[in-house]
Amino acid sequence: MCRHLGYVGPVVPVGDLVLRGPHSLRTQSWAPRDMRGGGTINADGFGVAWWVDGTVTRYRNADPIWTDPAVEEVLPQLTSHAVLAAVRSATVGMPLDRSACAPLLWDRWAFSHNGVIPQWRTVLTAVLSDLDVAATRAGLTRRYETSHLLEAEAQTDSAALWVLLRRLLDPEPPAGLAETPGTALRLLITTIVHHAPDARVNLLLGDGNALWATTCYHSLSALVTDDFAILASEPYDDDPRWQALPDRSLVHAEPGALHIESLEMAESTSTESLTR
Repeated sequence: MCRHLGYVGPVVPVGDLVLRGPHSLRTQSWAPRDMRGGGTINADGFGVAWWVDGTVTRYRNADPIWTDPAVEEVLPQLTSHAVLAAVRSATVGMPLDRSACAPLLWDRWAFSHNGVIPQWRTVLTAVLSDLDVAATRAGLTRRYETSHLLEAEAQTDSAALWVLLRRLLDPEPPAGLAETPGTALRLLITTIVHHAPDARVNLLLGDGNALWATTCYHSLSALVTDDFAILASEPYDDDPRWQALPDRSLVHAEPGALHIESLEMAESTSTESLTR
């Protein structure tokens, strides 16, 4: 449905991460190799987020990435040690405007979703209900209410997903259901798949220091060295160090470290176990 890429490492030109390699993210917008039934082209906008002194900012455009001169003329003049970028293939019926383009931001976080949730309004309402019941039974005062979906920046499954995830990531008291970004992603994905087994939810999350991701149907590869870490829907070159990541995985990457865990529904991480 989309292609995305995250980078953490030495300071580089922001535009370099979009243009790097013979199969760059920009090239993947018109010539993706592994969409897995999720469309044929990523021409419905793009976005790039980067961090400077702990603050994340972004540039987005609802037009195809190959039509925007800023990609070659402006973004290469900006530098950062962390970048998260995405090109979009919109699901039929969802808006074609800039607010629907990833990355989506909150606090220090940037987020992208590659995939689709069938009947997302119904499914995510049910997910919110499960989270609220789990929070109540855990003795937490933080609520997960259907009205929170109205906070979504756009009327898309990705924007609504981001509302749920950022509430799980919120460190402010009272404490929530997830203690770490990985726990938040696992809880969210397993609850979604419980309600929508055919959901495609490859998520990519960054805070400027590390990357977290999930693989649920769509492809994801990693290139991690002692100096940098990259997660990408598709490798941008033929470097033999690229590693294809297995489906149904939770991934955490930073320079010098790549951690991969199974995302299979585990009793210890499902809302069903939390609500018992």
